[in-house]
Amino acid sequence: MAFAEVGDVRLFFTDEGTGSPPILFIHGYSCDSHDWMWQLPYFAATHRVIAVDLRGHGRSSAPDKGFGARDFADDLAGLVRGLDCGPVVAMGHSLGGVVASALAIEYPSLVQAVVSVDPGYLTPDEYRPLLEGTLADLDDDPVTAVQTLLGSAGYTPASPAHLKPWHMRRIAGVPPHVLRETGVALFGGPEALVFYAASAEYLRGRSCPVLAIYASTDRAALEAPLLTDPRSQSIAWEGSGHWLHQERPDEFNQVVEGWIASLG
Repeated sequence: MAFAEVGDVRLFFTDEGTGSPPILFIHGYSCDSHDWMWQLPYFAATHRVIAVDLRGHGRSSAPDKGFGARDFADDLAGLVRGLDCGPVVAMGHSLGGVVASALAIEYPSLVQAVVSVDPGYLTPDEYRPLLEGTLADLDDDPVTAVQTLLGSAGYTPASPAHLKPWHMRRIAGVPPHVLRETGVALFGGPEALVFYAASAEYLRGRSCPVLAIYASTDRAALEAPLLTDPRSQSIAWEGSGHWLHQERPDEFNQVVEGWIASLG
């Protein structure tokens, strides 16, 4: 376990295992690198695996600003360069899927492939008023606003009972300004890459292969036309919740490992 000084932030990360390609694990909004505990031992057996807490999350420092997807990607580019571990497979969940894609677009030499797990981009634009309404709640009570947002969706009757309480408790430990500023960047900032209109053309800039795994067939279908590398896939696991890599870890690990191996 270690910390890295990258620009104005101190990032906490773990670096384990050996083998190529190295995999960089990127968690989602209000989460931390513990999200990947179902994956790290499995992939560390054959790969070098780096799991990082994004700025403001987990054990990383929480500066006053810099919580857009490109800001997070800039941090990770600095980390990858500092560790001399690129090009990596950037594996991201939810917001982490946005960040992994931004890393691949802005720093293509550092990313060999992207695994995007129920990513936070390509949300249909008709949901914009609902999500923008979250911004006012973030000003009043960021913890409750994010707990309401993430707790109202993302779980199914098949979701393990322990996941939601764990996720909700973790939100309560994130600094309020981090919840607020990240939410503003996601739902109301100039990039707002969570929405289809803002993200579709941007995602076409990924030149590397992409494996996107969604909990919704409709959302998987939105990404398929945007994939530029013929090795890319966009698939759906209907009936899964938002944290599908935690709900179905054995299947997830095997599918992802098989896809990475197929890249050659």
